[in-house]
Amino acid sequence: MGSAWLSGLNLYATVAILGLMQRFGFAHLPGDLAFLSSWWIVGLAGTLYVIQFIADKVPVVDSVWDTIHTFIRIPAGAVLAYAAFADANPGVKLAATLLGGGVALSSHGTKATARLTANMSPEPFSNILLSLFEDAVAIGSTILMVFHPVVILAIVMVFVLFALWFVPKIVRTFKKMFSPRRTAAAA
Repeated sequence: MGSAWLSGLNLYATVAILGLMQRFGFAHLPGDLAFLSSWWIVGLAGTLYVIQFIADKVPVVDSVWDTIHTFIRIPAGAVLAYAAFADANPGVKLAATLLGGGVALSSHGTKATARLTANMSPEPFSNILLSLFEDAVAIGSTILMVFHPVVILAIVMVFVLFALWFVPKIVRTFKKMFSPRRTAAAA
């Protein structure tokens, strides 16, 4: 579930780091995740991470990037969860796939919502700091996941609870901002 959660936050950094850790013997990834250590996957993930690193620092570009990646990060989270449980029975694999997609959705949705909110600020520095914080969380959590999987599972559970509390508040705020009554009153 850790790799699914992190895919919603920063898919490419997660895949590159997991692949490198498997490749250099720092980790033995479960199920079929060992395929992440192929050089072409590590290279592709690393290249896409560099592109994301740059795009993520530019206000509005980051929101467009996040919108496009809604269709990439969430299915990737489901696939990573499925691959991690490849040795399990079909019911467990299906449950892991569904939970993986849901966990990726929660982290991606929270990230995208927070970034959209930061883009409303007229200065670019909060956006850059938020992006650097996300990068640090993704990289640090990926390493933590390899060495202390129970800790990352607890973090994921706390984050999902936070997302369930936080996202509805943001949605209500956006509804108020763009409600027909408010728009008509502003005109």
